[in-house]
Amino acid sequence: MPHRLTAIGRWLHARAENLLAAMLAVMFAVFILQIVFRYLINLPIGWTHEISVMMWLWMVLFGTAFVVRDREEIRFDIFYGAVKERTRRVMVLISALVLVFLFSISLPAVVEYVMFMKVEKTAYLKIRFDYLYSIYAIFAVAMIVRQLWLAYQAVWGKGAEGFDPTKAGSGV
Repeated sequence: MPHRLTAIGRWLHARAENLLAAMLAVMFAVFILQIVFRYLINLPIGWTHEISVMMWLWMVLFGTAFVVRDREEIRFDIFYGAVKERTRRVMVLISALVLVFLFSISLPAVVEYVMFMKVEKTAYLKIRFDYLYSIYAIFAVAMIVRQLWLAYQAVWGKGAEGFDPTKAGSGV
């Protein structure tokens, strides 16, 4: 890949990480606010719960789609690490094609459902559910593109990385 595209990709990935960190900060702040209002002021507020749930939903799907790298994904490392590179490439290819197929056949129904949910709103903040759930459609498209890229790499590009237990970490 040309150097300029790689630099743009790194910059976009860093901004996605920044956005994910901002979502976590918002979720934490409203969680603390909810505790203060409920237990110190004795005045429970519901909108903080809504924000926490929204941030959690968006963090998980946005983070998986745009921040988590392939090598950070969960695998059956016992099997994956025990086989040769060619077999790993076949495993990546099969799983990528299955995921592309499943996400692709579900995408029209997902988009239709998300669009249908414009009639519902959240209880406190009155945010339309189609806005709230739109992240799943974005996630599905991102996963299709990611899995197509992994399939391409498995067939024509570099081989799948082997699992190295000496480099494994907690992800923190």
